[in-house]
Amino acid sequence: MTLAVRVPEELAARVPAEQRGPGLGRDAVRLLVSHGTDVSHHAFADLPALLRAGDVLIVNTSRTLAAAVDGTVKIAGHARVVVHFSTRGDDGRWAVELRDPDGRGTTRARAGGPADSVVRLPEDVRLVFEEPLTTGSGRLWWARVSADVPSLLRRHGRPIRYSYTERDQPLSAHQTVFALPSADGTGSAEMPSAARPFTAGLVARLVSRGVQFAPVTLHTGVASPEAHEPPYPELFEVPGTSARLINAARAGGGRVIAVGTTAVRAVESAAGSDGVVRAAAGRTELVVTPERGVRAVDGLLTGLHEPGASHLLMLEAIAGRAAVGRGYTEAVRRLYLWHEFGDVHLLLPEEFAHVESCDGNCW
Repeated sequence: MTLAVRVPEELAARVPAEQRGPGLGRDAVRLLVSHGTDVSHHAFADLPALLRAGDVLIVNTSRTLAAAVDGTVKIAGHARVVVHFSTRGDDGRWAVELRDPDGRGTTRARAGGPADSVVRLPEDVRLVFEEPLTTGSGRLWWARVSADVPSLLRRHGRPIRYSYTERDQPLSAHQTVFALPSADGTGSAEMPSAARPFTAGLVARLVSRGVQFAPVTLHTGVASPEAHEPPYPELFEVPGTSARLINAARAGGGRVIAVGTTAVRAVESAAGSDGVVRAAAGRTELVVTPERGVRAVDGLLTGLHEPGASHLLMLEAIAGRAAVGRGYTEAVRRLYLWHEFGDVHLLLPEEFAHVESCDGNCW
């Protein structure tokens, strides 16, 4: 799905919400709500008023890694590069993306490889390229690393940063309130950013309203900001307790709303053709499209994606092409902010009750 809208560069969120003015918190973002093709405008702090007792929010507990590490390659001397560590394979290799520094603190795309070429990392760690992750794409490669990668990232890594941001941010700015450490040190190469505006106080307000939370885990890899490639296999887990909570909510008339596309991918990977969610874990290859549809998810809370992003197929599967197109047209017209530090979009089917808009005066 490609949207016929143009997102001006000035609508990129360059810094986190809490850095845009005194007294602001993470939740100081706007919330665009799509009920079918009806659109309303809110502050994110209005979310409890948009939900009701019995609703379930599916949240991703994956912790963001400091996944960018400086290195050098031997090409006509020693050229500086940046390695983005994406996903750990079952055989101990890592899927990595090689990037060129752009002189402004961010990076630009470059091809990885070739096979057997070496990147020197801090502490004389060697990274050896072996083969492309997928045939015909040179962006991501499987590589072997001569050290424990999670330990290397803790000592020498920093959060992945793209050119639309203003400056480096501490790793804490890339963690959500739901993030939990994993036993083996793995996590997400990039923040599951739809959950970033949640605060402990907002979670408490939602719980007091009777909204429940179903934690799942999906360790997301690096995005494809230049090529908009579809997602590749990623590690996920849906615990039995969360599966039972989701099934009970659906049986009782509650709405199941995923917080982020990663949460959708995880829970839909655990949903059978009968719509029942069962405990599951492993590596999912599921790509949610309008043709496949969704089985367990009723709605989605997500950030604003580029008009050509593959994630838009998932939004279309949940809410329909017309609803997504209308929402994005309104988001541009009302100057919503894009990307991981930007505003958020709640997509609900038409039959769900409409809540009166704050008409853009959300502060």
